[in-house]
Formats: sequence, structure tokens, C-alpha cells
Amino acid sequence: MELQQMRYVVAVAETANFTRAAERCRVVQSALSHQIARLERELGTRLFDRTSRRVRLTPAGEAFLPAARQALDAADRARAEVAAVSGEIRGRLAIGAIPTVTAVDLPSALKDFHVRHPQVRVTLRVGGSTEMAERVRQGTLDLAFLGLPRSTRPKGVHGRVLAHGELVAVVAPGHPLADAVDVGLRRLSDEVFVDFSAGTAGRAQSDEAFAAAGVGRDVAFEVTTPDLVVRLVRLGLGVGMLPAAFVTGLAGLRVVELRDPPTRVEHLVWSRLGPSPAATAFLEALDVPVAPAPPRRGTPETSPEERDGASADAAP
Repeated sequence: MELQQMRYVVAVAETANFTRAAERCRVVQSALSHQIARLERELGTRLFDRTSRRVRLTPAGEAFLPAARQALDAADRARAEVAAVSGEIRGRLAIGAIPTVTAVDLPSALKDFHVRHPQVRVTLRVGGSTEMAERVRQGTLDLAFLGLPRSTRPKGVHGRVLAHGELVAVVAPGHPLADAVDVGLRRLSDEVFVDFSAGTAGRAQSDEAFAAAGVGRDVAFEVTTPDLVVRLVRLGLGVGMLPAAFVTGLAGLRVVELRDPPTRVEHLVWSRLGPSPAATAFLEALDVPVAPAPPRRGTPETSPEERDGASADAAP
């Protein structure tokens, strides 16, 4: 079994097509097909069901795919670690982020990192905090920027708190509350709201605040992106709740500061197995202290005092 064969399997699984997989791997299709067939003979089972219309993984292929990805990631990590010994940062850096990151100018940080480390392949995935944290735990992301309610801390990862912030209400210019100040949540409870989907961290920030105030609200529009929140609010369809730092400078909205507003905490998290050389370089560029790697077998564990603040579960 060879790493190249695993790369071919992953490529076919992700493209669901042998021709596109060969193009991605920059080999002729016959060579890719031959290597996968050779691997299947070695394993004694088929990894793909092939028809004239589609290619899909067999149950054996489904079982093989995660292990193949882990092996490829481990090989890439090993090459990056060896290169780092001589001061060369290379490999991949997979970053996840919520769309309302405000503690860091992420586009500028990515540009600066690319200039300093051009041999690192940087990727960015935007999504919800729960999804991003899970991808860090699974190892498909190296780092993730999260936004969570103050009552919630990411589990199973290392990390640092980057910032604390408050949410504000946003309304259309013609809304009755457009010029209001120091508005309480009880006064807002009769409004129709535009907010994130129920169960997400972005929604929980507001839900917890209204629950603490002892009032409910009508969330008529559930969306997945802050851009859509803004568009619906501009059209006068409801009141939105967004981080104060995020709405600064947005045109066509009026910001309503709240009494006892919902709050959130921005976190930057990474795997408890320790960051890769590329991830470590990115953290250092942001001036974020790196959590210690897990102790090796046979070595004494780090004391609680030394661990204090190193985990995302610890107080900032």
C-alpha cells in the first residue's frame, strides 16, 4: 500500500469521477485506475462501485477513506516537521472562521502570512462555530476562529480567547426604534426578528439574553449568513442582532445600543495534538501563545499551574 494510491482514492472519492480525479492528481486516467485496482487486489475488496453514470464508495471504501486521509495528513505533517528543523515553513494551513470575525483582520493576516511563507498552501472555510470546532477536533482544520456565548467554551481543543464583545440591534432607517437609545430587551420582544438558525452559536447569543430577561421573541426569518441578516433588515422585514464591531460602517442600517445586551466571546482554537509548523507560524504572527503539546509516554505531565490558560476550556 502506497501513499500515492491513497491520494488517488481520496481524489476519486471527492470528485466522484475517475477522469476529474486524474486531472487533479496530474496523471493519466489509466495510471490512476491501474493503481486503485492494484490497491483493491491487495486489500481483497473493491473500494468503488463503478457504473457508466457514477462512481461511489463501497462500504469498504467508506471505511478506508478516513484512514487514508489521516495517513496522508500524517505524511504531510512529517515532511513539514522535517523542513521546519531547517527553518523552512511549508505544508498546508487549513483555517476555519465564522463570517463575523472582528478580533483579527483575517484577510490581511492571511495575505501577510502568504507573503512570509509562500510555500504554505493556505485554505479558508467559513461556517458556524460548532462545525468549525468539530473540524479542528477531527483534524481537517488546523485553526478556527469561533464566536460563542459567554456561557459556552469550546471542548476538546486548545485555544485562546481573542476578544469579548456585545451585540447590538440593527434596524432599517425608517423603523420606529431607529433613533432610540438604551433600549431594553423587553421593549424589543414585540418586534419581528431576523436571526441565525436555531441551535447555532450565533443564535444562542441572543436567545440566552432574552431568556435571562424573562421574555420571548418572534424569529420569523432564520438565515445562515450575516449578509442575509443585513439585507432583510434593510428591507424593513425585521430587527437583527449582530456584533457591534461587525456592523460598524455598514450602510443602510441604524444601530440601536441595548441595555443588558447579548454578549459573545471570540476564540481561536487548534488541535490538542499541537499545531503544525505552519499553524504555529500563523499563531506566532498573531502573537497568540501556543498551548503545550501533550506529554509523551513516559514523561511527567504538565502541572496544573503550567497548563493554566493553555486550554480553550480554561479562563482567559
